Amino acid sequence: MAWTWPTASFFIFIAICITVMYFWEKKDPGGRPRKGVLTLNTTRGDRLFVSLLSAAFIHLAWLGLTDFNLWIATFLSSIFAVFVFRYV
Repeated sequence: MAWTWPTASFFIFIAICITVMYFWEKKDPGGRPRKGVLTLNTTRGDRLFVSLLSAAFIHLAWLGLTDFNLWIATFLSSIFAVFVFRYV
């Protein structure tokens, strides 16, 4: 894997997400598990994991199936992350 600025910014973004989640958990512990669309009890950490994993799969599929700009996949991943945090 070539360490370009987009690659480095991707890993920096993941590190920032985990750091923000750490401080959010310190400020408001627990995060009350809730049952969403999938009828599973999920916490904030679970929803973050699902949204980050989904973003990786959306980007990989985008790279493999289209020649369009990758920013569109980032936008779709962001919309999906909002959906996950609200409804899952």
